[in-house]
Amino acid sequence: MKRVLATVFVALALTTSAAMSQALTTVESKFAVKETGDRLAAELEKRGIKVAARVDHAAGAKSVGLDMPATEVIMFGNPRLGTPLMLAQPSVAIELPMKMLIWQDKSGKVLIGYTPPSTLKDRYQITGQDEPLKTMAAALAGLAKVASGQ
Repeated sequence: MKRVLATVFVALALTTSAAMSQALTTVESKFAVKETGDRLAAELEKRGIKVAARVDHAAGAKSVGLDMPATEVIMFGNPRLGTPLMLAQPSVAIELPMKMLIWQDKSGKVLIGYTPPSTLKDRYQITGQDEPLKTMAAALAGLAKVASGQ
């Protein structure tokens, strides 16, 4: 019985891990984490989009005596795009403002990751908001491209 439960647990963990990795769009950056984040913040400012927060997870880890590779999350939003989604499905507000994760993986690559709007549409069963979702998807792809130097 223990063996069966262990097998089920491993299968669930792998399925969850695969599903989560598919829910994140990633772009490789030509720059270090901080520079990528600075480029993203500058591009957001240039586009008139407010940065809500910038979280340096590696600094947080260091503050408690732990070490981790450079990892940042930048949160930002455009009420013209997010508000219609929240009006259509209030629970999507937990995902907003949008976020981009910038991290260095074990091989030293710097990646930018974000949740694609299509995932939000499916996850929260948002209907009738295809235009804001499409605009948001194009904006996120463009931001990742500029920040990464691609």
